[in-house]
Amino acid sequence: MPDRGGGPTGPRIRVGRPSRRARTLLMTLGVLAVLAMAFVMFAGFWTDWLWYRSVAYSSVFTTTLWTKIGLFFVFGLLMAVAVGLNIWLAHRLRPPLSAMSLEQQSLDRYRMSLAPHKKWVLLAITALVGLIAGASASGQWRTWLMYVNGVAFGQKDPQFHLDVSFYAFDLPWYRFLLGFGFAATVLSLIAAAMTHYLYGGLRITSPGARATGAATGHLSVLLGVFVSLKAVAYWLDRYGLAVKSSDFKATDNWTGLRYVDANAYLPAKTILFCIAAICAVLFFATLWRRTWQLPVIGFGLMVLSAILIGGLYPAIVQKFQVQPNEQAKEAPFIRKNIEATRDAYDIDDAKVDDYSGKSTTDDDAKLRASANDAASYRVMDPNVVSPAFQQLQQKRNYYQFPKTLDVDRYKDAAGKDQDTVIGLRELNLEGIPKRNWINDHFTYTHGYGAIAARGTTTGKNPKGSPDFTESGLPTSGEFPEYEQQIYYGEKTEQYSIVGGPQKELDYEEDGEKTTSYKGDSGVSLSNAFNRAAYAVSFSEPQILYSGAIGEGSRILYNRTPKERVEAVAPWLTIDGDAYPAVVNGRIQWVVDAYTTTNGYPYASRTTLGDTTADSLTTNQRAVVAQQNQVNYIRNSVKATVDAYDGKVKLYEWDTEDPVLKTWRKAFPGTVEPRADIPQELMDHLRYPQDLFKVQRELLTRYHVTNPAQFYSGSDAWQVPDDPTNKESGAVPPYYLSIKMPDQEAQKFSLTTTFTPKGRPDLGAFMAVDADAASKDYGTIRLLRVTTTVKGPGQVQSELNGNDDVAEFVRNLKGTDSDIEYGNLLTVPLEGGFLYIEPVYTRGGTQNYPLLRKVAASYGSKTVFENSLGEALNAVFGVTDSGTTPPPDTTRPPGTTQPPATGDAALKKAIADAQKAYSEGEAALKEQDWAAYGKAQADLQDALQRAAAAQPKPGSANSASGSDKADGADKAGADKADSADKRDKPASADSGG
Repeated sequence: MPDRGGGPTGPRIRVGRPSRRARTLLMTLGVLAVLAMAFVMFAGFWTDWLWYRSVAYSSVFTTTLWTKIGLFFVFGLLMAVAVGLNIWLAHRLRPPLSAMSLEQQSLDRYRMSLAPHKKWVLLAITALVGLIAGASASGQWRTWLMYVNGVAFGQKDPQFHLDVSFYAFDLPWYRFLLGFGFAATVLSLIAAAMTHYLYGGLRITSPGARATGAATGHLSVLLGVFVSLKAVAYWLDRYGLAVKSSDFKATDNWTGLRYVDANAYLPAKTILFCIAAICAVLFFATLWRRTWQLPVIGFGLMVLSAILIGGLYPAIVQKFQVQPNEQAKEAPFIRKNIEATRDAYDIDDAKVDDYSGKSTTDDDAKLRASANDAASYRVMDPNVVSPAFQQLQQKRNYYQFPKTLDVDRYKDAAGKDQDTVIGLRELNLEGIPKRNWINDHFTYTHGYGAIAARGTTTGKNPKGSPDFTESGLPTSGEFPEYEQQIYYGEKTEQYSIVGGPQKELDYEEDGEKTTSYKGDSGVSLSNAFNRAAYAVSFSEPQILYSGAIGEGSRILYNRTPKERVEAVAPWLTIDGDAYPAVVNGRIQWVVDAYTTTNGYPYASRTTLGDTTADSLTTNQRAVVAQQNQVNYIRNSVKATVDAYDGKVKLYEWDTEDPVLKTWRKAFPGTVEPRADIPQELMDHLRYPQDLFKVQRELLTRYHVTNPAQFYSGSDAWQVPDDPTNKESGAVPPYYLSIKMPDQEAQKFSLTTTFTPKGRPDLGAFMAVDADAASKDYGTIRLLRVTTTVKGPGQVQSELNGNDDVAEFVRNLKGTDSDIEYGNLLTVPLEGGFLYIEPVYTRGGTQNYPLLRKVAASYGSKTVFENSLGEALNAVFGVTDSGTTPPPDTTRPPGTTQPPATGDAALKKAIADAQKAYSEGEAALKEQDWAAYGKAQADLQDALQRAAAAQPKPGSANSASGSDKADGADKAGADKADSADKRDKPASADSGG
């Protein structure tokens, strides 16, 4: 070996190849590194397969996987073959070296360097473009499955008279094929041109012919293919006009043909198709003519035609034919758009009735009686009272309730449906006393119990709190016995490992109770291979070696209802609000799911994320959309997720939806028939909020069916902002049992209001029958207001300016309490509209909302009272009995009743003062400032009556009467002073 360094007397260092042992070690490490990388990639695939198998939806995983693999290999191979074949052909058609110019000869060093590796370079290039194309094509698995499984809609578009399925299922696939063809042709053209240049077939700077005959023919064919594809694109663009979006004065997101499309763009696309086809023939003819002259002329003609016919001519038609009389020209197309949009969003059967908005009767007693039957006024706002649930029913810091509770229907003691506010007591890891891996994932694994309260009444301890029908830990009340452990919920986002050696905390009440999961949910971790896969997939090495995992251990993850439904049905769009229902002894999460498309001809598009947002929308309650822009939507599936074992069931709901039929063909056996829905579950199904919000947004314009009126926008509405919320946002729809003018009984409904565009007064009221068990389920009713009626914002403004409200708010100052407005409910009543709004206070010694007041508005009158009954009495001017107080006929008109005098009146006043003082003391203990304020007012009134009852001087009883009055005044004053000296908010003296 050669010497390196060292002199005659220095050390000699021998440098050579590594020893056999070192080479073996390096090879071993390399193999292990490759195996480790392969296992990391495999772990994600394996854990996904295990999860889908655990929820019994492995067919979804395999169908999706094989579809992606098939598309990857087919289109990857096609792209690789197309590019590789053209590179090989260009190399095969290269001229001999002797014919090369000096320009090509200067490239000898590149050719020489490539010569020994030509095959490998060719394979590398084709493999690279194949991988990219295959990966892109695999993302089109939905498009492919809809194309091969498409079911006819049974409806044809009004322009080309093709079934809607062509636009929804076929056209997207044709566009993908066209785009792939363009990509393959362009890449092949670039690769062939570079190869021809490298091997002398093309010249740039050298004199003489710029291309050999072979190169000319080859590139001409590729250009001919490109122009042929352009001809196909022009032809498909004709049909694309039916689903094209454009800006139009009549409405945002206009979709479909307009006058200029039908009379300019459509014939222009047909002409350009013909020109492109002729141009393609000229390029192919170059194989025989060996000249670029005619193809170049043809291509130039096509470009010029695209500018003149495809751009300039439509602009001239729009400017000189359409704009001078746009309304008349566009009327037929507006009508088509209206009909298609109303059908695509299922609002074509909406019933629109004129409604005066003014009361049809002056009989206050009748109005008061009608108000009792008009609605079940929900004074417990699910958007406000969650903190009250949290404070009164949380029980432990490691439990939590959702920020917004849900509204459902449950039977009362008499077997009658009652609106109920419900929330689940879910696990909150942030509240665990000591955070560590064992506590987070093994000990604290689940929530416990459903908490429910009546929506129309309040509790008494403390006053104004929710009136719980199911409460405690474990819960008890009006619900039948049910499984209370909640392993799957909206707030349960972490993974848990259950069923093994480590015991779980069940709940703490009179001692700590432990449990071990008995369900069959989750994936088994009993074998080391699964543990290793999850350790890698979750980046948690302790899963591999922890002693807390053993025989029977199972890992639970993907635990939110929306997450699970989206995973087992990736072709569905998921509603933003999953809600719980106690059904057949289990808590079931109900998830509404939609089928959508953006390929419904002539139907205007909407953006789901924007349309479904309101003042209460959060990330947790946002719609989960695969396609954000849609122009067709159906609530086609009702899904359930068991809160204990996570079992997912998909039930067919819309039996006529062609999109659902298409997906059921693609994924057979995943959706169960509608007839299989248990009756007890059916009693809790309801009309979904997100669909309702999409429909109400469309109905702001599409309630108008007259094209001229639609174009002018004179009757356009808007969804008002939520006047009760400090944050901006549309008013949310409200679930409410309500009786519409044409109904004989209350129906569980979803309601909302509209205002005229740009104005605050009420434009219309909308309600949909939300009870899934009703024969009228899904029936939309619109009451179009024909007179000027206060809108929600105006009612709220009047309420804020009300003297009683102003005093109530003033009295809250300095008490660390704040006022919170609940849902402003709108109820049609005897030709007018009744507004009801619960008002809560929060802060001070009680940091959660308690109902203190109820506001009501009808006609021009707005009142602010202590309870719903008092508010209804006051707004209609009646007594508790429901009748108008009779007039006092013992006094002349215009005089007032003189105060009562005498010993009996004095005794009565003193007794009333004593009673008022006692009530005030009790109210102080309960921190009920409304009751305390009323007691103070009663005390003041009693003292005034006592003073007034004192006999005049000179009367027989003047001395004794005076003494009694003085004693009453002094006693009342002492008691009032005593009360005022207590630690209480400054607002207490006025009911704040």
